[in-house]
Amino acid sequence: MDHKAEIKAYWQSFVSKHHLQNATYSAWAFGNSPEMTNELADLTFKGIKTATTSAYDLYEENEPYPQVGEYNIILDGSGHPVCITKTVVTEIMPYKNMTAEHAYHEGEGNRTLAYWRSVHEPFFRNEFKEAGQTFTEDMTCFCEVFEVVG
Repeated sequence: MDHKAEIKAYWQSFVSKHHLQNATYSAWAFGNSPEMTNELADLTFKGIKTATTSAYDLYEENEPYPQVGEYNIILDGSGHPVCITKTVVTEIMPYKNMTAEHAYHEGEGNRTLAYWRSVHEPFFRNEFKEAGQTFTEDMTCFCEVFEVVG
């Protein structure tokens, strides 16, 4: 089965089990390498990772921002579905104002704000560089909190 068919079947099973009507989803993966993607998908599946952060300014012009109530199929590093999450909170804040609570919910490393900064700053620096922009601590973060629902 190809990945698109596998993802669609995974979603249809979820919709049927939960008797949902007119629900939609996005399928995506965390990170920028198969290893990182697998690690973060596993943390999500286990309910340890319940939040994520993206660079608000790097969204494409017509790319929608995550919305409360949305479903997401989290993929592993090979593009296979791992679990389904539902967005429960979204918040926009400057990188420099990131909270220890949000860092904890990201579920990575020792779950401290210091650890969060140590891995997210290089990640964001690289993303901004690839976009021809410069990372600063004033950059706007799009923070999302979710729960695993399937």
